[in-house]
Amino acid sequence: MKTPCISHWLLGMALILCSVHTRSLRRCLSSVDVHHIEQSFWGIRRALQTKDTFKNITILSSLKNLDSIKPVDVCCVTRHLLTFYRDRVFKDHQETSHKVMREISKIANLFLQMQNTLEQCQEKLQCGCSQEATNATRIVQDNYNQLEVSSAALKSLGELDIFLAWIGKNHRETSAA
Repeated sequence: MKTPCISHWLLGMALILCSVHTRSLRRCLSSVDVHHIEQSFWGIRRALQTKDTFKNITILSSLKNLDSIKPVDVCCVTRHLLTFYRDRVFKDHQETSHKVMREISKIANLFLQMQNTLEQCQEKLQCGCSQEATNATRIVQDNYNQLEVSSAALKSLGELDIFLAWIGKNHRETSAA
């Protein structure tokens, strides 16, 4: 009879720990104003997407189901995607329009700020990655690698709204928590 009580207690403790971890991560993300990133992106979205010649291919296809990412994996996926954009997309993109380049630079700087904030919180949160989270971000990188570098960077920038919507959702939940 004690076995069911112990298993219920362990399950309850696991749920509490996941909840605390998720709320802590959301507090970390709350210090970054996602609205500024969205404004910069929406200002250049059309310019980016009209240059995209691969309309039927997506880089972030695995992220269309970001809602299925478990709360405990939010930190991991966010960290990996911010690094992906910083190390690959922003560096690989070649832009001739000064207006578009300024907005991309703003987005890159805000992503860097978000990444720094997340890294500071990680020391407290111990941000781990499940195999599912690692696979999701690996698929994004594999999709990116299948295109020519400049086309892949342009495509990834044009699809930034998918990632921003997910970050925004987690950010809004921060305010409610």
